[in-house]
Amino acid sequence: MLGSLLAAVLGLLVAMATRGPAWLRVPVRAVAEFIRSTPLLVQLVGAFALFNTVSALTIGIVVLGVHYSTYMSEAYRAGIDAVPKGQWEAARALSLSPGRTWRAVILPQAVRNVLPALGNYAIAMFKETPLLAAITVGEMVYEAREYASAHFVYAEVFTLAGLIFLVASYPTSLLMRKLENRLGH
Repeated sequence: MLGSLLAAVLGLLVAMATRGPAWLRVPVRAVAEFIRSTPLLVQLVGAFALFNTVSALTIGIVVLGVHYSTYMSEAYRAGIDAVPKGQWEAARALSLSPGRTWRAVILPQAVRNVLPALGNYAIAMFKETPLLAAITVGEMVYEAREYASAHFVYAEVFTLAGLIFLVASYPTSLLMRKLENRLGH
């Protein structure tokens, strides 16, 4: 879940940067597009090879977070774009600073609009964790395979692993639905 938190925060920063001046917007968009255009597995293996002194778990969390931040940034961007222009103009008319405009006017409305998408990305990230086995992170599917191989109980072990994924992701789905209802969606 640290990767989800990183993705949510970094995604918001990327979305805000893409509304900034050209010197910031252009490189941020280019990097985000590059990340979205390359497979997550390639990013994991590449980062593991480049940063071999960093733990595989840390690399996995950071790469998952950065990868999904580019998708979350698009959700945030859509939410920000959905805020009526009159809100921006009203904030300017009230002489609110840019930071205060973002914090008090724009982000509360934008986040409410994109909460369903953010929840979906968090669940998708969780389901991508088996890819971490490629960089030797002993995640659940890797451990299940090891146990099943040692005890020759493949069906039982992988059924249990699937149920664990379901039990872990379904409450997140329910929580997101509850948040959506509470925020008026």
